[in-house]
Amino acid sequence: MKAKDIIICRCEDITLQQIHDLLDQGYSTFEDLKRLLRVGMGPCQANTCGHLIQREISKHFNKNIEEVPIHKVRPMTTGVLLKMIAEDQKDEK
Repeated sequence: MKAKDIIICRCEDITLQQIHDLLDQGYSTFEDLKRLLRVGMGPCQANTCGHLIQREISKHFNKNIEEVPIHKVRPMTTGVLLKMIAEDQKDEK
């Protein structure tokens, strides 16, 4: 199977070829790939693709996988209207 046909990040529809292209350009960390391709930023938060990408970085730069740092986990957030906070406080009284 060709690298362009292998989906690594299903949430963002990123292929193995896209990962390899950026690694060939000198990007070397998960955080680099995350900023450029949005890998690890979908609903699964890299639970599916994180290890796969870590492995590809490891193979590309000929490092042990333990030497490749994992991505930074940032919980997803949503906006809250101030009106909702005020209404919630009224309910607690």
